[in-house]
Amino acid sequence: MSQSPKSREVFIQGLTLEGRTFRPSDWAERLAGAMSCFRPGGARGGIGAYIGYSPLCVPRVINGVKCVIVNEELRRLEPMAWDFVMNFARDNNLQVAEACLLPEAGSAAASSPAPKSTD
Repeated sequence: MSQSPKSREVFIQGLTLEGRTFRPSDWAERLAGAMSCFRPGGARGGIGAYIGYSPLCVPRVINGVKCVIVNEELRRLEPMAWDFVMNFARDNNLQVAEACLLPEAGSAAASSPAPKSTD
């Protein structure tokens, strides 16, 4: 039985390449909100629609640093949306790291390397 390839994620960190905290303080929520309609299976409308972040682009706080985690599936689903978030990071001199999704807790392959910087 073959394993499926691991999903890769890009972590856009709220720190500039110079180490300064990026402002405004709600930048991660704003960026993820702008990407909320890019979902596997497309955006939903009507009574089943709800407000929320796309699972492909979510804001998080990691070790006290605001981040936006972007799943590489966004690149395949909507290349222009992928370019938008990556250009946002580049244009604002934000630190970016790549990583693979960690397996679920309790699985056999529970170890994974730390995110790799892609500066």
